[in-house]
Amino acid sequence: MKTVSLRRRVTLTAAIVSGIALLVVGFAVHSLFAFVVTRTEQNTITDRAQLARQLAQQHTPPGELIARVDNRSVRARLVLTDGRAYGSLVPRREAENVGMTRRIVLVGRGPVNRARLTLQVDMPLLAKIQQELVWVIVGAITVALVLIAGGLWFGVRRALAPLDSMTLLARDIARGHRGRRLSPARTNTELGRTAGAFDEMLDALEGAEARARASERQLRAFVGDAAHELRTPVAGIRAIAEAVLHQRADADAEETQRMYLLLAREAQRAGRLVDDLLDMARIDAGLQLHSESLDLYELTQVQVDRVRMLHPSVEFQLDGVPARVTADPERIGQILVNVLGNACHAMPDGGRVTVRVGVHGDVARVVIADTGPGVPRADRERIFDRLVRLDPAREIRSSGSGLGLPIARGIARAHGGDLVCAEPIEGVGAVFVLTLRVDASPALTTGAARLQLTQSDSQTTEPIVSASAPTNPLRRSLELRH
Repeated sequence: MKTVSLRRRVTLTAAIVSGIALLVVGFAVHSLFAFVVTRTEQNTITDRAQLARQLAQQHTPPGELIARVDNRSVRARLVLTDGRAYGSLVPRREAENVGMTRRIVLVGRGPVNRARLTLQVDMPLLAKIQQELVWVIVGAITVALVLIAGGLWFGVRRALAPLDSMTLLARDIARGHRGRRLSPARTNTELGRTAGAFDEMLDALEGAEARARASERQLRAFVGDAAHELRTPVAGIRAIAEAVLHQRADADAEETQRMYLLLAREAQRAGRLVDDLLDMARIDAGLQLHSESLDLYELTQVQVDRVRMLHPSVEFQLDGVPARVTADPERIGQILVNVLGNACHAMPDGGRVTVRVGVHGDVARVVIADTGPGVPRADRERIFDRLVRLDPAREIRSSGSGLGLPIARGIARAHGGDLVCAEPIEGVGAVFVLTLRVDASPALTTGAARLQLTQSDSQTTEPIVSASAPTNPLRRSLELRH
């Protein structure tokens, strides 16, 4: 693409605009001068005619009269009744009528009575003045254009200096010198705003580059960790399968059954890890939700019953109020199972998991607290990274894949909510808080408010259900004990 220097374009454009403006001004001055000359001619001839009439009435001799009327700017010719002629206006010029002409008949006594006086403006003199004015205008316009073009050529260079700075900075950044910025002193000017936008663009680009590199590193680490995690169950499956294949025909049936059981467990472990990896991939690509209106308290009750059956040695306590939300029940249940399972794995036998469902304004909250070893403050965000496992002391029963909590948070955020690890109230165990937006239902809001008011007025520690609570036993506050 053929480009022209911005400095040259700005100078040429400004010079053309200035030249057109000067030509318009020059034409206006010339027209104004012509108008003034015309008015002056009329006034001058009128004055000379009045002077001639006055002199005729004062019995002024013809020679003296014509001498006073005829001058350099106005030529006059006086013709008496007897044919005598006076004045510098020759008959040929009078006949040509090249200038403004006026003819009058004088009235007086003596020879000037009834004499014919012809007055005519001296056009050669006016033409010469107009010609000199034109040359003056042309010269002034030429000098002004030269001065404007020269001033613009050097002024634009100074005005466009910030653009040169942007060019140099862009080239330095392209060579790998990151971190430099224009940092304009004033951002309320055109170039200041441009420089500020340029700095913002560089910040966004460098931030995107850093995020891309971090994402690439994270992806590589994730793929490596995933391969490492899959290698263990795959190796176990392979070893057990080889052992089964090499068994003698008269091998003990109980031992064979045990190997089959181990093979199924390893396959289940590998399948669970693959499912987790697929869930993470779906979350990254944009999770598709099948949302519907549901009672978060009922859904939590169902998932607590389910986890209780899988972990009979753990004591569960559920408390709270109905909270209607619009969400995917299967995915929200997956969050609850992941967090509850994580809590059960972190505790020895006899531990307790307390679950409370509440509504705070337009947000529904599910608080899950356990009595396990807890999560250090420095690790409360790190545990939501992929394939991150804390000290083995927290994983009492089994070593998970490190994907349960990242999947749970990803699903919560896909619903517009969040999942965080909060500060334990009594400093014991770990506390996870799931937040979702509640439905804007007046009836539900009123019922939940009455439940909260009843609980706040109570002085007992036993779970309370008000008269506005549902009569379904699954919606009542209760304790689940083994």
